[in-house]
Amino acid sequence: MPGEKLYEGKAKIIYATEDPDVLLTYFKDDATAFNAQKRGQILDKGKINCAISTHLFQLLEAQGVATHWLATPSDREMRVKALTILPLEVVVRNRAAGSLCRQTGLPLGHILAPPLVEFYYKNDDLGDPLLTPDRVRVMNLASPEQMDTLRRQALHINQILVPFFASCAITLVDFKLEFGLDRAGQILLADEISPDTCRLWDQSTDDETQRVMDKDRFRQDLGHIEQAYQRVLERVAAQSAKF
Repeated sequence: MPGEKLYEGKAKIIYATEDPDVLLTYFKDDATAFNAQKRGQILDKGKINCAISTHLFQLLEAQGVATHWLATPSDREMRVKALTILPLEVVVRNRAAGSLCRQTGLPLGHILAPPLVEFYYKNDDLGDPLLTPDRVRVMNLASPEQMDTLRRQALHINQILVPFFASCAITLVDFKLEFGLDRAGQILLADEISPDTCRLWDQSTDDETQRVMDKDRFRQDLGHIEQAYQRVLERVAAQSAKF
């Protein structure tokens, strides 16, 4: 049984456990978009995202990436290391989409070589604004050394995930990462990696609407959200079994 509820976010609930260095994450079916201005539910999203995140954390751990994942005791629960989360969202973009297209005029799908790494302030009240390195420094959100580590880690993770998703016939367009510090000050990958936090395009179709396999289906009212998430899980699980 979970212990005291420590935090409830838009997609997950964090509980204490008998071990102060271990937390229990519960994945919800709640869905939000546009800084929670749009709300809804996606059937079994919590189960699907928990399973996908488990597969991907295990993949990354096998490649030497330190994550907070410890175990997945049930289909909606993940035991994770207790971390002090850095208030930064690290976004890696392999192709132009979403806000990058709106803010720069780059066409949808434009290939970014090398990949673009961006930092956003994790603050709903301010709308999670894009930050420059100097703003991060002025706000004292992370040290220059930590920023360098976050960038290197994000690009390393991207180098692992891009070919893995390609083996699933999925294009990894972009994705958001969160990191935290353990008691020793080591930076570990945290949160989740799922269709909620990634843009994923099905390589089996060129149709811009049909290819979407992520939360953009919810954002843009494209329908068939549950089926898209389920297809991602099926492909990820099938490929993970080969490793």
